[in-house]
Amino acid sequence: MSTTNTYDSEKAPASTAVSTHSDERTLGHAEPPSEQQQPQAQQSPELDPDLVDWDGPDDPENPQNWTKAKKWRLIAILGLVTLVTPLGSSFFAPGVPQVMADFHESSNIIASLVVSIYIFGFAIGPLIIAPMSELYGRFWIYNACNVLFVIFSVCCGVSNSMGMLIAFRLLAGAAGAAPLTIGGGTVADIFPPAERAGAMAIWSVGPLLGPVLGPVAGGFLVEAEGWRWVYWVLVIAAGLFTILFYFVGSETYHPTILAAKAARLRKETGNQNLRSKLALDIPPRAIFTRSIVRPMKMLFLSPIVLLTSTYVAIYYGIMYQFFTTLTFVFEGQYHFSSGMVGLSYLGLGGGLLVGMGFLGVMSDKIVKRQQAVGDMKPEHRLDLLLSVPGAILLPAGVFIYGWTTQYQIHWIVPILATAFVGYGNLTALMTIQTYLIDAFTIHAASAVAANTVLRSIFGAFLPLSGLALFDKLGLGWGNSLLAFIALALLPVPVAFRFYGERIRTNPRFTTKF
Repeated sequence: MSTTNTYDSEKAPASTAVSTHSDERTLGHAEPPSEQQQPQAQQSPELDPDLVDWDGPDDPENPQNWTKAKKWRLIAILGLVTLVTPLGSSFFAPGVPQVMADFHESSNIIASLVVSIYIFGFAIGPLIIAPMSELYGRFWIYNACNVLFVIFSVCCGVSNSMGMLIAFRLLAGAAGAAPLTIGGGTVADIFPPAERAGAMAIWSVGPLLGPVLGPVAGGFLVEAEGWRWVYWVLVIAAGLFTILFYFVGSETYHPTILAAKAARLRKETGNQNLRSKLALDIPPRAIFTRSIVRPMKMLFLSPIVLLTSTYVAIYYGIMYQFFTTLTFVFEGQYHFSSGMVGLSYLGLGGGLLVGMGFLGVMSDKIVKRQQAVGDMKPEHRLDLLLSVPGAILLPAGVFIYGWTTQYQIHWIVPILATAFVGYGNLTALMTIQTYLIDAFTIHAASAVAANTVLRSIFGAFLPLSGLALFDKLGLGWGNSLLAFIALALLPVPVAFRFYGERIRTNPRFTTKF
């Protein structure tokens, strides 16, 4: 037991999705919480011998001090889990025509909803998952949600009506949101800021590449075995990764680890006054309330959160518009078979991979360079080299895709154009997410929570207009409309690169949360 606090501003973990107050209290990179925001026990730790902390800066129980092998082993299995749940969002997209025929449906809205309703689950799940992880830690929430995901996927596979399928896809999405909700926090638990972008890029492969790989494999699977087999394959993969994670995974959330240490020391010493240095003296109901209310307050009261979240949400919605309509476009315009149509998603995947590699390397280089000269600011996460190319390429890709499919130019051209869409989405998500984490210190978790919920809502409902939009305006002008909207958002990352510091340090916008 020691009062040496290594859970400080340099090593503080930052969650990248919905979290709760103690997450936010330990998120400071630039400034510590005020005394009003700290639990009483934290205000003078050196005066209280009953506080349980890490045993010095090299305590092996502290996840920041784990060996590289242990850290990357955990990231590897977490990456697999984070791949399989987003995979479920679009895995059976090539089978939607079969589903519509089986259940005697003809509505374009239903055809899009059965795919995108899964993403709405990503907006609902974090509101429950995050406060539960605050109370019980990350490890057990991962495992519980993994098991629920398998169960709900089985239910999707045996669905006998469109309503049943939609309902269980919603529940599967909500359960599958666990690695998306707290996975970024796990990365931040074990990596310091200067190493975080590379690890975040690897972890982000799942959320972004999973929905692309799904249709590629699903197209051939649907053609050979029917749409229900998509779910049996998903259940097998998810079940295997669930078992692996249970045996390989470890708890990384600092307050939970110290709480367990305090409980162990109380039992060993008989001193019932021992308590974790990171414990909060508030009831569970207050934790739930804060985790839900504060993100919404920040979304509507902070210009930074509102505009950056809208920017990412529209990009995300456009990408899911592609996920829900590519099957119909390439079957209708280019007469692809159910198996071949899945290959039309490879352009998006290629763009995502290129963006991941570029951002993962360059973002950390910029951070280390600025730290070396003592001038690291959150706004450097929006360096123009990182943010502007993607903000230009995405609308360009949407525009080229729309008009080349309209006039049935060779299919390789629109597929290559979708690579620009994938690259633009990756750069927007990565730059904005890391910016929010670094910019909002103690409230970073809630800022990113607002971003996550809003983009999931856009990803779920914007695609519902896709087929109707193309029927009304055609592929050329329909996609051009989306491109013009995306282009209008280009000033967002540029403006916050130069003026973000002035806004985030303005008391007018920082005292309302």
